Amino acid sequence: MAATESLADSTVVLITLIVYKVALIAIGIWTSKRNQSTADFFLAGRQMGSWVAAISASASSSSAWTLLGVSGAAYLWGLSAIWLFPSVMMGFLINWLWIAPRIRNLSRAENAITLTDLMVTEPDNKLADTIRRAATMIVVFSFIFYIAAQFKGAGNSFTSVFAMDFETAIILGATIIMIYTLLGGFWAVSVTDTLQGILMALTAIVLPVAALWHIGGLSEMFAGLQAVDDPAFGSFFGSHYGISAIGFAVGIMGIGAGYPGQPHVVNRFMALKDVRALQQGRLIAIGWALIVYTGMLLLGWSARVFLPGISDSETVFFSVTQSLFTPVVAGIMIAAVLSAVMSTADSQILVVSSSVSYDAQKKVGYKQNKNNLLVGRLSVIGVCIAAAALAINLDQSIFNRVLFAWHAIGSAFGPVLVVRLLNRHLSNTTVLMSMLSGFGLTVLINSQPNLPGDIAERWIPLLVALAIAWLGSQKKGN
Repeated sequence: MAATESLADSTVVLITLIVYKVALIAIGIWTSKRNQSTADFFLAGRQMGSWVAAISASASSSSAWTLLGVSGAAYLWGLSAIWLFPSVMMGFLINWLWIAPRIRNLSRAENAITLTDLMVTEPDNKLADTIRRAATMIVVFSFIFYIAAQFKGAGNSFTSVFAMDFETAIILGATIIMIYTLLGGFWAVSVTDTLQGILMALTAIVLPVAALWHIGGLSEMFAGLQAVDDPAFGSFFGSHYGISAIGFAVGIMGIGAGYPGQPHVVNRFMALKDVRALQQGRLIAIGWALIVYTGMLLLGWSARVFLPGISDSETVFFSVTQSLFTPVVAGIMIAAVLSAVMSTADSQILVVSSSVSYDAQKKVGYKQNKNNLLVGRLSVIGVCIAAAALAINLDQSIFNRVLFAWHAIGSAFGPVLVVRLLNRHLSNTTVLMSMLSGFGLTVLINSQPNLPGDIAERWIPLLVALAIAWLGSQKKGN
């Protein structure tokens, strides 16, 4: 009987996966007709509406890190994981209320297609090409780790749900993503990320509600957390006290400070078609974040109460799903969300592709043509292969790998962007110094022992790069 149920469950999972993957490829074919230029392939012709922009931007900044990493952190850390919520919400608010309207206007005024375009403030200066090459290096290095983390998350998940070889799962998922990204470019990844984001939001409602119902509600959840045989588990600062506790909280809050410098997020703002889409999009995105991050924290805490023996905290999502739902419902939910987690890597892949095929090649007199699209598509293939190989061979948690890439990119690009959006002019020399200091310090500090909340890695590179950008800038008109 058990064998029969297991076979039925695996069949449902497989069928759902196939349907979802076919849908992704169909989206790629449908959107391929919209790509007539580099601007179409990498920025959707600046015609993106509110729902697609808001949910795709939200989903591409979250995905495996949210579904698996945040729920896993709540399960492993206890109440101290609460600091992830205000940190992420701060990032969403800064991006949608302040960054989005300004970067949309600036990118249109300068005809910028990528974030790197906005980093080059003096296109005719000899350092312009150096900035583009440095930006390409930073993007490729950081996002390879980011994409590999997504692949690893999906590979681990496939393996835990049904008997699929880890390497095979990663290669299969990477191939599907590669196909629809090659076909549809920015339109394809934005539409598929929107589908993914809706699935994430629905799951972030259904799973935590079911888990809380199972244990008897919020009061029982908090009582259960206080009963865990670890005094730090029921504390909002974990095992940290005094200055260490402040450092932990401030360090976690630093995650939100990295949002303005993320190319795969802010390019959605550059693609918004009008002010109305921006205004509606910010409400949708902030509402989405409230639902998803609250849900994943509650899921991790609830799971710790009734499933205390999970050895790998980043499989909490799947353990709860299999524990609370019938095989058929669990199979559908797991298969759909697994596919959603896997598809998030597409945005990062497209950013790397645009950096290699567009940013690194753009020089004075550059003209967009069909050959640029070919180079872009070839770089998609190379990125998928490299990230899949890294996911298979590099052993590191999804949570830590994503945050390293997040801060390396955010500290490199965020400070320059913020200063530019304050209507100040930076020389190419200042831009290059700020970018390299933010990125280099992140890599250097990451190689050292961690402080509480990784406060040094999350704030020092960012603040140093911001100081360089600000002190080296001038108010326009001076």
